[in-house]
Amino acid sequence: MSKKPAKRKFEVEESETISQCLERMKNEGYSPTRRMEEPIFQEVKEDGKIQIVPVGRKIIFEGKLL
Repeated sequence: MSKKPAKRKFEVEESETISQCLERMKNEGYSPTRRMEEPIFQEVKEDGKIQIVPVGRKIIFEGKLL
């Protein structure tokens, strides 16, 4: 029998809402303790210059075992 880790990170998937992610955490036996957001950037070439443009964000929840 494998033991669950005390802390685990859950990423909100593309086709998933925050509520659905929190429900998934609860079903796996974890309670959210921290929310982190990471920006997603893309390089765009305009007028011969490369610009870094934000195109989205990644939301990650850290959960602890109940």
